[in-house]
Amino acid sequence: MVEMTSYDPGVPSWVDVSSRDLPATVGFYTALFGWDSFEVPDGGGYTMFLKGGKRICAAGPVMDPNMPEVWTTYVNVADADATATAVKEAGGSTLAGPMDVMAAGRMAVFMDDGGAAFSIWQAGEHPGAEIVNEPVSLTWNELASSDIEKSKAFYGRVFGWTSETNQMGPMSYTEFKVDGRSIAGMMALGPMHPPGTPPHWLVYFAVADTDATVARTVELGGASLAPPIDIPIGRFAVLADPRGVPFAVIKMAAG
Repeated sequence: MVEMTSYDPGVPSWVDVSSRDLPATVGFYTALFGWDSFEVPDGGGYTMFLKGGKRICAAGPVMDPNMPEVWTTYVNVADADATATAVKEAGGSTLAGPMDVMAAGRMAVFMDDGGAAFSIWQAGEHPGAEIVNEPVSLTWNELASSDIEKSKAFYGRVFGWTSETNQMGPMSYTEFKVDGRSIAGMMALGPMHPPGTPPHWLVYFAVADTDATVARTVELGGASLAPPIDIPIGRFAVLADPRGVPFAVIKMAAG
């Protein structure tokens, strides 16, 4: 178990899913992953998912009728306002400017210069996910980009990320790094994505059994978007919840 009490700047620290049917979304994920849940007081329906009393991620209502239902990746920052300036200077756009979330922290929502949305989190009382990298917790965040080099430059300017690109079978894969440590990934939009798929961030949850999780997802009304595949680091699959929101799961290889 990896318990987290803080995150370095530039490291993804939180994820949440937006929904137009919050009870259905909460019901699906608690049934799939065995999470507990509670609605944050005065949080407008924002609901925390927990494992053993530790915060894993959350679900909340879609705040803008023009926005899709999605899993959102939040990157930890030391100064939300300074990051907003960096996003603008790097060619990104602001979807929701820096705002305080009670005493929990300060957040903002942006779109990178390729069209992928992401959020930032300046921690207050809430540091982010309290458990990561164990079954039914957050383990990876991955950008699907229409222009790999452009995305490398953008996130390098905004978060100081460095990057390393290697071949993974027939495709290349980029790892974003902070202080030499891989903290997120990137792949090119391609044939594995449905036609018309826009650039986006995908959230991965660790699981004990990928195939069983796929079967349970379908049983609960979700869908398999990409069946289980073995790669050097584990066995993963891309799924969708009953609202059509994509997410991924992976059983990490031993060691």
